[in-house]
Amino acid sequence: MVSPARANFQRKLAAMSAGRPVRGAPAMPTEGPVASEYQLLLAALGQDLAALSNTQSTERKIETKREMIGNYRPWVEGAADAGAGAQDEIVSTMLVWAIDVQDWPLTLKLARYVLGAGIELPERYKRTPATLLAEEVAEIGVKSPGTVPLHVLQDVSQLVADADIFDQVRAKLEKALGLDFKAKADAFEPSAENAVAGGKRALLSAAKTHFERALSLHEKCGVKKLIEGIERELKQLAGDAG
Repeated sequence: MVSPARANFQRKLAAMSAGRPVRGAPAMPTEGPVASEYQLLLAALGQDLAALSNTQSTERKIETKREMIGNYRPWVEGAADAGAGAQDEIVSTMLVWAIDVQDWPLTLKLARYVLGAGIELPERYKRTPATLLAEEVAEIGVKSPGTVPLHVLQDVSQLVADADIFDQVRAKLEKALGLDFKAKADAFEPSAENAVAGGKRALLSAAKTHFERALSLHEKCGVKKLIEGIERELKQLAGDAG
């Protein structure tokens, strides 16, 4: 783990990392203390990536990343907080790791920074940052509804709203949003102090809206039966109210 003094040093250097423009974001400086620290961290990241590649268990990889990510947090948070904007492989890799370990505050912080500054992902990810962000977060939301907080799904949707991503990916994100609202509807307790306005019907209607949007983007996204089920529930609720 990085010492407090070292962490403060890294935050300050990361905040100074912007250099000459290359395509979108500026290039990382190649000389001076910023470049030296960046190269040290990049070498450490290379060793960590090699160790991860030799780990077969996905669960163990995620736990290892959760331990490793602390070594890079001061640098990436320093860069993001300052809006340094340099092409930074450490920042872009930690965005992916933050999603993997489900550190949602760090995910959103780095996502806003990476997308806003035009920082690219390393070639090994073979996707744009917006596509990877939407797809990986949505995948977790679809597999385990409720695992990704609703506000995170909504923030990610907003962040990629104007991005050029595949319709199938955007459909998966809409499906994840729909599943979250449906899970909340299924668990709805009218007597709860924090019960949402509009009750279960409002939650089901929100789920249906997202599922219908997903279907319009990708016909085979697997929401047709979900829509039919919600329509039946809404009719039943309307009948009960009558």
